[in-house]
Amino acid sequence: MTICRLYLLALAAVLVGSLSICRLGAEPPGDDGKLRIIVFGAHPDDAEFDAGGTAALWSSMGHHVKFVSVTNGDLGHYEQGGGPLARRRKSEVLEAAEILGITTEVLDIHDGELLPTLENRKKLVRLIRDWQADIVIAHRPYDYNPDHRNVGLLANDTAFMVTVPFYDLNSPVVEPNPVYLYLHDSFEKPYPFVADIAVSIDSAFEKKVLATHALASQVYETVYGVDAKTREERLSRIPRDQQGRIEFSRQRTANRNGPIANHYRDALVKWYGPERAKAVKYAEVFELCEFGRRPSEEEIRKLFPFLGR
Repeated sequence: MTICRLYLLALAAVLVGSLSICRLGAEPPGDDGKLRIIVFGAHPDDAEFDAGGTAALWSSMGHHVKFVSVTNGDLGHYEQGGGPLARRRKSEVLEAAEILGITTEVLDIHDGELLPTLENRKKLVRLIRDWQADIVIAHRPYDYNPDHRNVGLLANDTAFMVTVPFYDLNSPVVEPNPVYLYLHDSFEKPYPFVADIAVSIDSAFEKKVLATHALASQVYETVYGVDAKTREERLSRIPRDQQGRIEFSRQRTANRNGPIANHYRDALVKWYGPERAKAVKYAEVFELCEFGRRPSEEEIRKLFPFLGR
């Protein structure tokens, strides 16, 4: 065998290895005419809390949803940390994904250490391109948590690069450019969140309850920023039995998504009409990013096929 042929075989092996590295997790869906949505959360729980109901609605219609936790969440507990916590939280989001009917992936970046580097930008570009996403959703880049902010910055920075053929030779461009959306937050500066799209999750509410129930380390155990006595008092109020915990998760989800429905009732009216909007109990909301594709109202209704009057 010639040296040239040996070199080519070695190069091919490297390329195959590179492709397998960037395709960790479930294989991207084929071109079956269904929508493909990718949601980037900073930690293994963010996407589930902010978009779990909408993901379940897409999934129930056969569309393909992938949640990506950009860090491994290895700081997110009051008494556990490091590798054991990262493995536990990955297991939790895998269970939540089964309930929601979606795919999930956790990147191996330490909690609290995410930076908007070129390397991390390329990671997100590859994930979006491998998934051939129609919709990309992430945090806004205005947040108290540096990981949240930097996920927002990284996602924004992919909005053009996913269309550039030679930016990454191991993944195909996305055509047309995806629609980019932001997850909900309550921060007011530099400007408050705008609910361009409001989704009733009433029909998916119980699925979201069970999915968040799977995130036990975050829902039932994590208490930050208080002294030991206060922490123990708060933890003592959380049920120990499974049914009690599910009810706790149900109330927690209602307390999160009920006020969102009430606060953004006008946005619900826009998408569902006055009568249907009035009856909505729980909602998730999304803001259109100026980067990426600018969809018309008609296209938004196609991308969110459960909206309607």
